[in-house]
Amino acid sequence: MTMDRRVPSVTFRTRVRDESIEGPNPYRWEDKTSDDYFSSKRVILFSLPGAFTPTCSTYQLPDFENLYGEFQKKGIDEIYCLSVNDAFVMNAWGKATGLQKVKLIPDGSGEFTRKMGMLVAKDNLGFGLRSWRYAAVIKNGVVEQWFEEDGFSDNCETDPYGVSSPQNILETLKASASA
Repeated sequence: MTMDRRVPSVTFRTRVRDESIEGPNPYRWEDKTSDDYFSSKRVILFSLPGAFTPTCSTYQLPDFENLYGEFQKKGIDEIYCLSVNDAFVMNAWGKATGLQKVKLIPDGSGEFTRKMGMLVAKDNLGFGLRSWRYAAVIKNGVVEQWFEEDGFSDNCETDPYGVSSPQNILETLKASASA
């Protein structure tokens, strides 16, 4: 699905490694904006219900990491994974999964997700408000292509996955390049 929708302008609270800080937690707060992530480049953003959850950790995140080079060949500059989790959780998840290429974006307050229209209740899983699973190809802050899982709803009993898979997005990019 194609769109011409600008991503919302928000500030993300991130934690970045800083070697000048001594001790067991050498990180400092750093604010990043939507422009920092999405301006002057073509990226894939995929969003999911939560760090460390089964589908996200077993398939979606590792597959984007493994296919990173294929996406670069299709003109993608960066791949971002966003979740309604805080910076501490996202950093721990990145470390636990050994990420090297995909970058994680913490949307701790859910502001970006809410403004994208993708915030859903996951109280049935004990999560509270989280992101519906979706992905987008974004060029210079504008959504070019949209990949939203079916069944968007609060407290969904299933966790649909397929439309926003890296394999589906890569096939769509290949098809649009040859069209």
